[in-house]
Amino acid sequence: MTRVPTAIAFGTAVSVLAGVATAQTPAGGPAPAAPATAGRGATPTPPTCGPNTNPAGPLASAAKDSRCFEIRTYVVQPEGPGSLDLLHKRFRDYTLGFFKKHGFTVIGLWQPVNKTDTLVYMLAFANAAARDSAWAAFNADPDWQKARTELNVRLQVTSEFVVATNYSPLK
Repeated sequence: MTRVPTAIAFGTAVSVLAGVATAQTPAGGPAPAAPATAGRGATPTPPTCGPNTNPAGPLASAAKDSRCFEIRTYVVQPEGPGSLDLLHKRFRDYTLGFFKKHGFTVIGLWQPVNKTDTLVYMLAFANAAARDSAWAAFNADPDWQKARTELNVRLQVTSEFVVATNYSPLK
């Protein structure tokens, strides 16, 4: 499910990126610690995400030195536990610390002004393998699992993978 209006709404950093690939990850309760592909962030990273992206075809304008960017959209589900305020608290007080611990680079977090049930954020990784490794370690972290369980929010999660264009100021 591509959410182009969401990406466009968040300014220059997003609008200069190209090579969108989209996937959805299941949301809900805590993810099991194993296997490494379980849990939120478990969407496999497209192999073309990151440096040395396919120099021909639809990604011909991709920067060869681009990091792998992930734009994640969380929509709080009304039938589940939690709220957007609880999700903001979880990010502010816990998630960002665990992201730092596991080597994520957070580009930014946004609150759409016309979607009061939604949080959007962008991450950057050196390449696809670094992204998959960071998410596996994050989801396996028992302290994160505890925090996520205590501050449970039922979410619909959408991930879009992008690379910078060869003319983008952000790579």
